[in-house]
Amino acid sequence: MVELVPQLLRQELADLAAMGKRRDGRSQWESRHIELEVDCLYNADGSAKVTWGDTIVYAGVKFEIRQPWPDRPSEGSLMCGAELRPIAGKKYEPGPPSPESIELGRVVDRGIRESGCIDLGSLCVIPGESVYGVMVDIHVVSDSGNIFDASALAAIAALRTTIVPASKFDTGEDHPLKITKTPIMCSFTRVGGRFVMDANADEELGGDERIHITLGDDGHLHSLQKGLKGVFSPAEFAEILEVSQNQCDVLRKMVESAGGN
Repeated sequence: MVELVPQLLRQELADLAAMGKRRDGRSQWESRHIELEVDCLYNADGSAKVTWGDTIVYAGVKFEIRQPWPDRPSEGSLMCGAELRPIAGKKYEPGPPSPESIELGRVVDRGIRESGCIDLGSLCVIPGESVYGVMVDIHVVSDSGNIFDASALAAIAALRTTIVPASKFDTGEDHPLKITKTPIMCSFTRVGGRFVMDANADEELGGDERIHITLGDDGHLHSLQKGLKGVFSPAEFAEILEVSQNQCDVLRKMVESAGGN
C-alpha cells in the first residue's frame, strides 16, 4: 500500500495537469494564502511566524560571542538551522537532525548568506578575538508542503526585527541588526510533468524534482538549489525565473510592511 498510494496519486496529478488543474483548485503559478507575524517569540532577539496554507513555521534569532574564523578575523558569523520533529508531520521522527532538516537549514542559509544582506564585518567586537555569531533557528510546526519558502520568509522577517543584545555581553548598547537587503525564496516542484509553484503536501508526495530560487531586491539571483533527481530545460527555467520574480516582489513587500530594521 505504501508504494501503491503514491503511484495512484501520481496518476491523478498527471491527469489533472493535462487539464491544467491542480488538486486543490489552484492554477499552476498560484500560491496558497500567506500570513506573516513578527516579534512573536518573547525569548528571541528577533522572531517571525509564517502561516502558508496549513504549513506553519517559526523562526527565532539568537546571538553568541565567539572567536572569529582564522581566515576572517574581523567578521562575525551566520548560521541557520532547522528542526523537523514529529509535531510537524507523521513522516518525521525524533532524534538527531535528519537529512531533510539539514537540507532545509542549508538552503535557507545559502540564500541569506549569498545575498550579503548582513554586513558580517559589523559583527566584529575585537578583531581576531571576539565576534558576534548570529543563529537563526527554524522550527516547522506543521508541514503541509513548501516548508522551504515558508522557512526562508520567516528567517528574513525575523532578521529584520532583530535587536543585537550588546548590553547582555557588555559590548555596548543594544541596537538593531542592520539588514541591507531582503532575499526571498521561491520554490517549484514538477508535478504531473509540469512545474508548479508552492506545492502542497500531496503534490510533493506525488511529484518529482524541485527547484529553490532566492532573489534579491534588484532581481539578482543569490542562490539556486535543485532537489531530487531530474532535469529542467532552459525554457522551463526561463519561465520559472519570471514567475519567481513576481512572487518574490509580493513577498518582499509583505516583509517590509511587517516592519523591522
